[in-house]
Amino acid sequence: MRNFDYSDLPSSLACNEIMNLLAAVHEYKGKQELFVEARQDVLVTLLEIARIQSTGASNRIEGINTSDERLAALVTMKTEPRNRSEEEIAGYREVLALIHESYDHIPLRPNIILQLHRDLYQFNPSMLGGKYKAADNVIAEVSADGRERVRFKPLPAFETPAAVEELCAAFNRALDEGKIDPLLLIPRFILDFLCIHPFADGNGRMSRLLCLLLLYRSGYLVGKYISLETIIEQTKETYYEALEIGSTGWYEGENDCLPFVRHFLEVLLKAYREFSFRVGLTFNRSLSKPDRVRTLFESTLGQLSKKDILDRFPDISTSTVEASLSSLLKEGFITKIGAGKKTKYIKVSN
Repeated sequence: MRNFDYSDLPSSLACNEIMNLLAAVHEYKGKQELFVEARQDVLVTLLEIARIQSTGASNRIEGINTSDERLAALVTMKTEPRNRSEEEIAGYREVLALIHESYDHIPLRPNIILQLHRDLYQFNPSMLGGKYKAADNVIAEVSADGRERVRFKPLPAFETPAAVEELCAAFNRALDEGKIDPLLLIPRFILDFLCIHPFADGNGRMSRLLCLLLLYRSGYLVGKYISLETIIEQTKETYYEALEIGSTGWYEGENDCLPFVRHFLEVLLKAYREFSFRVGLTFNRSLSKPDRVRTLFESTLGQLSKKDILDRFPDISTSTVEASLSSLLKEGFITKIGAGKKTKYIKVSN
């Protein structure tokens, strides 16, 4: 069985690129405490939006879908699941809420992982939840022409319980020693978890939930307010490439975890920058709400939908956003692209 040891930092991670990413995240984390204490009213709304986005994105990555309207209704508990996909979405909602509310009281232990996996399937009549895989599994990908390629063969089923036990013990030992930054331990744990692939189903979603749990327990709370899962979904090609590199040579302990750690830190940094931007504009009382919409376009190269703007500024009403867009269109500051629900806007180049 593969041995797990996080007591030493791999030499590949002791590079300027990783150290610079770490320094940037640490700087934003310092601002996080100020924001969290200052504007609870704004943060509550950000949290509600992030929960919907996180639940939707993490499930879509695994091919589990429903409409935006049904997703919002499920996450806000205004409806009951109608099919298997919605049962799994509702299960993710429950585990995510539990982690958000009780992370300080949820230690990393194998029995906790099993309980979280059980809760992930609480709305599903299958017997998968809360049990390690009973048969060996493979990580495969399907090409555009329909051919399947086995990318990685995880640990055999009979080795899985002991491996998860040692994985958790090794991580907790390294964390307690305090020699290595938690931000360099967490992605290595997640990579090893995915290589073990301990469950018959739900490994990807569990990896993202465990990532949030470990981040929160280490004081990195940005995932409560900005959806990390959405950023992962937006960069999933890079994510899967990093995962493939990180699993090559894994059994021999010769795998390169650098790309996976880099992607993890880049996702986290992007979330912190977005958090800082959203809350920073809200704090700036010298800007009116229409001016904040204008500032968003000034700082965005790409297209924005009305929903994008409402998500960025949860304290601005739909009518104010619509009036701001109308004013900016008349001024020629932005231009309209598409129509109906697909309508987007982009700043006019000077």
